[in-house]
Amino acid sequence: MIAARALHYVFKIGNRAKNIQFFREILGMKVLRHEEFTQGCDAACNGPYDNRWSKTMIGYGPEASHFVIELTYNYGVREYALGNDFAGLTIKSRDILDRARRHGYPVAEEGAPGEPSVLLSPDGYRVLVVPEEVPAGADPVQRVALHVTELARSRAYWADTLAMVPVPGTTDPSPDRLALSYDQGKFVLELRQLAAGTPLDRAKAYGRIAFAVPHATQPHIDELIRQAGGTVLTPLISLDTPGKATVRVIILADPDGHEICFVDEEGFGALSALDPDSNAALDKYIAKDPFQEQ
Repeated sequence: MIAARALHYVFKIGNRAKNIQFFREILGMKVLRHEEFTQGCDAACNGPYDNRWSKTMIGYGPEASHFVIELTYNYGVREYALGNDFAGLTIKSRDILDRARRHGYPVAEEGAPGEPSVLLSPDGYRVLVVPEEVPAGADPVQRVALHVTELARSRAYWADTLAMVPVPGTTDPSPDRLALSYDQGKFVLELRQLAAGTPLDRAKAYGRIAFAVPHATQPHIDELIRQAGGTVLTPLISLDTPGKATVRVIILADPDGHEICFVDEEGFGALSALDPDSNAALDKYIAKDPFQEQ
């Protein structure tokens, strides 16, 4: 059994100014913390780049209680080729589509009454907006969906090995989809079967999903994956964030190459403290970025 908590999904972004505008002004998220780094991450947190980069955590509430988005920006990289690995981010909101229209932001796919509509982020990531009220205190972010090539194989990996629990009644009862959760469906990871014979392409924009587990659980995860013949991309390693905290992570890849980070809950709790100055700091860095037009 693995006791885990879903934390965030990583998007690599090209134009940082346009993306921050989309996530703040259209989706209505808040900047929770922002961090700048002078060189690449030892766990490839910013991808295969050894350069200056930044990380912006953005969402609808504190990382201690909400699933958030990590926006990773590599200075000098203006765009990333999209693959077919990421299927969508689902958010409940009665306000997002109105904000999009007021700002002149296009709705890529209009849903039928009561059905999700689709927005595309400036980099092309799909955001499914469910036009429903969110109960007080609940997280509007409902799920992340990823494409897979063999659903049965993916189920064996995510459910049997990583102990995510299938959640009945949370998705279309299609044999081509599987909903999984560590918290009785509060946050759902949905796996969607690609059409037969369609290869999965992670391209350059591939992301990473992160979960928190107790410090003592991480060696157990490493052992489980190795016994199952799975892939450990980065063995247990400690990562420092200057001026903040040190966390210990292990990075895995599922059978389709989707990256998974398990971070220690104890270190992450210290790292993820809300930074009230982060919004202004981000705006400052955007304003003086020599690599991009605003």
